[in-house]
Amino acid sequence: MTQAEADATGALSTAAPSGAAVVFRDRMPAATRFVEILADTGVTHGLIGPREVPRLWERHVLNCAVIEDAFPESAMLIDVGSGAGLPGVALAIARPDLDIHLVEPMQRRTDWLTTTVTDLGLDNVTVHRGRAEEFIGVLSAPWVTARAVARIAKLARWCVPLLDGRGTVVAMKGRSAQEELDADRRELNKLGLVADAITSHGSTVLDEPTLTLDLTFQPKTRVTKGKKKR
Repeated sequence: MTQAEADATGALSTAAPSGAAVVFRDRMPAATRFVEILADTGVTHGLIGPREVPRLWERHVLNCAVIEDAFPESAMLIDVGSGAGLPGVALAIARPDLDIHLVEPMQRRTDWLTTTVTDLGLDNVTVHRGRAEEFIGVLSAPWVTARAVARIAKLARWCVPLLDGRGTVVAMKGRSAQEELDADRRELNKLGLVADAITSHGSTVLDEPTLTLDLTFQPKTRVTKGKKKR
């Protein structure tokens, strides 16, 4: 790759699409810095593939940030398998009111996340190292989210124990969302999850809107039969 090509690639990676300002507003400097970090140490740490650099905004950062409309004001949420901070860090930048907890099992990734969160000055993010199942009874929230971690039935088994009460799993899915839901619906119902909707986000700022599969936990109540009177 020539220097000119490298410079062009770098420009593509950090040039924000017009819709980014709509989502990030006065937090655009932090969002831009996050893209720069992903294009640099995100690649060298193996969190982002080199070929993804030119489309970091559309395919990754903005793609994740647009699901911010799924969460109410000051909500606490857990990002399972956060990896490169997607969607957790992108959401934290777009919504400083959110209390976001990143759960990631690999130490080199949590080290990177901790450094990135500090670099961005995000005081609404906490990084936790470990598998989701290790935080059962330790960490819970009304909202749990994840991106590209596993099929929905498998992901749900990790997320449900982290839900606080009748919480909701907001799972980022691609065009296969309906197919996965149809295939795994029985398993989801066994876990106490009800599919509220497949929701489209960011239709005004993205060429291809982000889809989330929204699942609400509704534990089955046991009916206790009374003793028959003699």
